[in-house]
Amino acid sequence: MGSERKERGQTMEPQPLIAVADVEASSLWYQRLLGCESGHGGPDYERLVSDGRLILQLHRWGAHDHPHMGDPASKPYGNGVLLWFRTDGFDAAVGRVRGLGADILEEPHVNPNARHRECWLRDPDGYVVVLAGAEGDI
Repeated sequence: MGSERKERGQTMEPQPLIAVADVEASSLWYQRLLGCESGHGGPDYERLVSDGRLILQLHRWGAHDHPHMGDPASKPYGNGVLLWFRTDGFDAAVGRVRGLGADILEEPHVNPNARHRECWLRDPDGYVVVLAGAEGDI
């Protein structure tokens, strides 16, 4: 079945969406962290893009009727889900983490199994974010 889909030219890409308290503030934070840009903007919804590709969507808690988005009173948000971003510019990304004064959960370190460097942090809403270097980046 997988080969059938590939033959028909269908692709699948992740387009994660997280609920946040302040879309505009979270957008600026992620733009600074990831070196990406706004692809939509606004107080209720944002599309963050890098090199023209969607990498993250932000949605304000309570904006519109989305019953499956979760409960903003129930923390931690995204329990069991990590927002994982691979970057070729790991050192620059860590510099941006430090510049933001982000809550660093795990300082930059080598993951010998994945053969890359990682830095684990929390975003302003409490989601866990991982920045990972390219494979073999050790």
